[in-house]
Amino acid sequence: MCIYIRKTAWMAIAACLLLGRSEIEAQAPIRGFPTDALAERARLEAVLRGTPDATRLDEYMLTMSEEPHHAGSPGARRVAEYALDKFRSWGLDAEIEEFEALLPFPTVRRVELVAPTRFEAVMQERPLAEDKDSGDRNQLPTYNAYAADGDVTGDLVFANYGRPEDYAWLDRRGIDLSGKIVIVKYGLGVRSAKIKQAAERGAVGCIIYSEPEDDGYYRGDVYPKGPWRPEDGVQRGTAADYAAAYPGDPLTPGWGSKPGGRKLDRDEAPSLPSIPVVPISYGDATPLLEALGGPLAPNDDWKGVLPLTYHVGPGPARVRIQNESDWQNRPLYNVIVKIPGAVDPDQWVLYGNHHDAWVNGAQDPLSGAVALMESARGFSELLQAGWRPRRTIVFALWDGEEWGLLGSTEWAEYHADELDEKLVAYLNTDGYTAGSFVGGGSHALETYLGEVSRDVPDPLSGRSVLEHTRRATLAAARTAADTASVMGRAFPLRSLGSGSDFETFLERLGVSTLSLSFSGAPGPAGGYHSIYDSYTHFTRFLDPGFTYGVAQAKVLSTATVRLADARILPFSFTDAAGAYRSFARTAEDMADRHFGPGELDLEGVYRAVNRLEEAGMAFDRAVNAVLGRGSEWLDAHAEDLRAVNRAIYRSERDLLNPDGLPEREWFRHVMYATGLNTGFGADPMPGLLQTIKWNDMADAQAQAEIIIAAVERLTATVEAVSRSLMAL
Repeated sequence: MCIYIRKTAWMAIAACLLLGRSEIEAQAPIRGFPTDALAERARLEAVLRGTPDATRLDEYMLTMSEEPHHAGSPGARRVAEYALDKFRSWGLDAEIEEFEALLPFPTVRRVELVAPTRFEAVMQERPLAEDKDSGDRNQLPTYNAYAADGDVTGDLVFANYGRPEDYAWLDRRGIDLSGKIVIVKYGLGVRSAKIKQAAERGAVGCIIYSEPEDDGYYRGDVYPKGPWRPEDGVQRGTAADYAAAYPGDPLTPGWGSKPGGRKLDRDEAPSLPSIPVVPISYGDATPLLEALGGPLAPNDDWKGVLPLTYHVGPGPARVRIQNESDWQNRPLYNVIVKIPGAVDPDQWVLYGNHHDAWVNGAQDPLSGAVALMESARGFSELLQAGWRPRRTIVFALWDGEEWGLLGSTEWAEYHADELDEKLVAYLNTDGYTAGSFVGGGSHALETYLGEVSRDVPDPLSGRSVLEHTRRATLAAARTAADTASVMGRAFPLRSLGSGSDFETFLERLGVSTLSLSFSGAPGPAGGYHSIYDSYTHFTRFLDPGFTYGVAQAKVLSTATVRLADARILPFSFTDAAGAYRSFARTAEDMADRHFGPGELDLEGVYRAVNRLEEAGMAFDRAVNAVLGRGSEWLDAHAEDLRAVNRAIYRSERDLLNPDGLPEREWFRHVMYATGLNTGFGADPMPGLLQTIKWNDMADAQAQAEIIIAAVERLTATVEAVSRSLMAL
């Protein structure tokens, strides 16, 4: 069949890579593949893992990070066209698919301390002689995109990190935020949640600053001596509430945004903040915090490391914020690459990373983007040798991620019906650094990811990526239960909440998803969303020599090709059931605290999960029996297996609630989403957890019934697939 590489080409590739027979024979079982296919699989994957080249990664990043390239700018188009040309030069079918979105650029930004002394914030990052990119023209100014226009003045109040518990402390102290301007630290939550909670309490403006305890001199030497944020470094970012309201173009929630299409009026868009918001450096924050009086900050969690006594206010510091933007619709440039499948072309495996940045964006996002490009080049090498994937492989470089996952969301919403039918899985990356391999996503893919990471060597330790990750995870374990959990799982896979381009695929469309990267080098936060996230910063501190960039491309190439070529898709519903049981225990613990022990009845949830686990074990037996018949038999039953695999990958859709989550209908997955005020962090079984937090037992019980129905749908699908397999 045409999915196999021509024998002569295989021989040349194998000889070039010096792939020995012992390495092939040592190949461990791979979920979804028969034993007699493992030798060929080892050769194919050796090509993919032997192709990524550090010199090429360096070349791509140096070129793509040369100039600022925020969404809606000419720089973003240039970066997209550069990647497009590269893909095409490798013989790949690539195009730019355009959308548009509301992309307001700032025209006025001002923060002034007007009492008891006067000070005007600089709001400008200092160019450095050691980093030529820090002085580039056309940098996007320091601002929070989508912040409301306004000219407001009010007494200043310090609200720590702007978490629910921080605002609750102010509430208990009787500190009224009506008419006030709130200043909060970056970190421990997403901007939109900090802003929304201030506005709900009557605040007229919000200032967000970078506390040096979190990413500045307290952590180590600041840039350029070290990787950490210097005194005038500012974290740009979006103020849109895409984590809890909806991602994508604020004016087109639920449908793709094309020029001339239907749009909301701005005042109808619930994801847009209602008050002016500005980000500032810790250098600019110091005079504001010094001028505060009122109660002392209550504990060390509130107190930072600036040379001042942290007070809460309100006043006597009085601050004026002026904020204006141009509120224009601007284009988005998604780069889409397709490698058609030879056997099941209408089943797609998608691997994406974004290409837009707030400024030059070497680490965020280009480190991930260039690894994706090298992965695609590896596939082009296989194509030139005559190989074709069983399923269609799609690579995507999204635009507008930084503003609220714009490019990926508009593309997914525009193609929603087609993706519902065809998309097997979405693999997401969003930059990387040196460190351990980490991931989050659909737990039905946990065993598959464990096998992928088992078969790729860690670039420094010599162990497998899986073993290195497990050791790092065990080192951070706090209890014996944590240790047992790590050792009892195929891979320490986290739940996903928000913060990257996976959101629409998983949480609205119900596509099985993983978000993956190497991570852990000290210092990426120091340049995050600033002019200092540059090629020089990245290559000096985050991955010198692109050692981990090569590893990132190797892991993602392996992950992609296994999903594309698996004879039976490598889903594990026993893994899924184990995760869902853990989610239910978390919900039960929270419910016992809110309502009293045993008051919320979750027994039906546990019973449904137990039945799913039993169905998952029967599914595993059926899959093993069918794979045991060998490649020739599987080839003869390709048509039957096409329908089986379609049912397997569409099983994640069984976990969607068409009515959506409470008070946020856009989100539909009953297992995965962020919480309303948890930042990017996951709230597993989000509808259930949210109603428990609201102390609404009737609604919480209703959410439990929705979960039961969803798990029962999934169980029925798994049982039907098992019957189909056993009938072959």
